[in-house]
Amino acid sequence: MTHTFYHAKSSAKLFGGTPEDYLEIHHWFDATKESFCDFRHRAIRHHSEGIFECERIFGTTITNSDGKEIPTRYIGEQHVMEDCGGYVPSLSDWLSTIQPKPWMAKATQVGARARRAE
Repeated sequence: MTHTFYHAKSSAKLFGGTPEDYLEIHHWFDATKESFCDFRHRAIRHHSEGIFECERIFGTTITNSDGKEIPTRYIGEQHVMEDCGGYVPSLSDWLSTIQPKPWMAKATQVGARARRAE
């Protein structure tokens, strides 16, 4: 899916209530588009760890406008599966696709030098 509104409409169809009941959660998953505007933004939250982080932020359940309690994790799983071909990847699945570059492994001594200078 390409827009949070369509994820929210899907949630309402699946769990009841209105799309507005689910928009805040779907906006959270896709807020990373602000930094990286193609599918790679999904590496930040579209995985099993992101779904659990969503639950920590929004609570274990939300109550939709029909008065029905919906597990937040179910909404997160729905969002991720819609964007990732019916699959919930792990964070490891995303990170293992990164092509290492030399600068990624270069540690500096800046912090150590600063502590010695004190």
